[in-house]
Amino acid sequence: MARRRPAALILSLGLAVLLTSTAGTASAQTTEDQTLGAWPTFRGDPARTAARGAGPEMSPNLLWRFPTGGTVESSPAVIDGTLYQGTFANALFALDVETGSELWRFPVRGLVRASPAVVDGRVYFGADDNFFYALAADTGEVSWKFPLGGGGEQSSPAVHNGVVYFGAFDRHVYALDANTGAERWRFETGSGILSSPLVQNGQVFIAGIDHNIYALDANTGALAWRFRTGAPSFSSPAGSESHIFVGSDDGHLYALDAATGELAWRFRAGRKIFSSPAVADGSVYVGAHTGFLYALDAASGARQWQTQLNGAIFSSPAVTAERIYVGSSDGRLYALGRSDGRVLWSLAIGDRVWTSPTIIGDRLYFGAHDGAIYAFGP
Repeated sequence: MARRRPAALILSLGLAVLLTSTAGTASAQTTEDQTLGAWPTFRGDPARTAARGAGPEMSPNLLWRFPTGGTVESSPAVIDGTLYQGTFANALFALDVETGSELWRFPVRGLVRASPAVVDGRVYFGADDNFFYALAADTGEVSWKFPLGGGGEQSSPAVHNGVVYFGAFDRHVYALDANTGAERWRFETGSGILSSPLVQNGQVFIAGIDHNIYALDANTGALAWRFRTGAPSFSSPAGSESHIFVGSDDGHLYALDAATGELAWRFRAGRKIFSSPAVADGSVYVGAHTGFLYALDAASGARQWQTQLNGAIFSSPAVTAERIYVGSSDGRLYALGRSDGRVLWSLAIGDRVWTSPTIIGDRLYFGAHDGAIYAFGP
């Protein structure tokens, strides 16, 4: 018989022990939510909104745990029954989403920090060995690889209209042919780039360590506008129809007009914002080094609520109709109510959770600094 879930349920996780489920029925799911191919890229969709209609409403069970042998900061991409994720074990892994069993791994000569994108049967990602790769999604065989300058690649790619876009620490934003790896264009910035690009309405938006947020023409790489912040930006932009939202190490979240780059508003958190924002239903959700997760009005930047999660938030939140899921440096993954930010439950992983959780139907997938990839569900 179902037990009523307490208002704030904190669950501890033993690494070899399954959590006991508090019963309940997940809310109705859309066809997309029921499809295994629903989260093929960092933040889930081309607009980087990290929003889904449904997700785990009750505290979930541990379905499986896969030890990778290295810290996990990359976020998982899931499509067609396979999870793809990079680790500090110098490899990209492909796992069966149902069992967590390894399907294949692709070794590289450097850390894999960036999250992969999986489009049209290929996996795209970069590594600290100064190469950007395209692999066959079913086998892990190399389709092509592109050489980069020094410093590696930590920007999660965006694939749009047959072109893959990403930034690199060699101070460039790249556009490559997704089928062949041939360079379409490159744009030089003033320093390295960790931020992941947002592609919409014919433009590429990306933040730089050189204190600039850039808007580039998606076809040519020509600069449309740039906006100067007060410090480096590692956060990745998220978009609405008219604006982009991005955080900075200067302690602000910025809302910029997508067409002109003019400042619409900025919200002061007071400490670094590494987390990438999620956008849903007129609200923006973002974490900061303050340990707070913030909910802001997308039109005005007014604070709707804030919740302290006891550790610096590097993780980027994922959003469903009623919940927000985000990791914290206190070693937990949290579920909060969207309406008021109330903590509903948390999972104690035991080490920092910096990855952004991936939502597929009523399941959550994410990695942690303990070197493991996790799957939770009913």
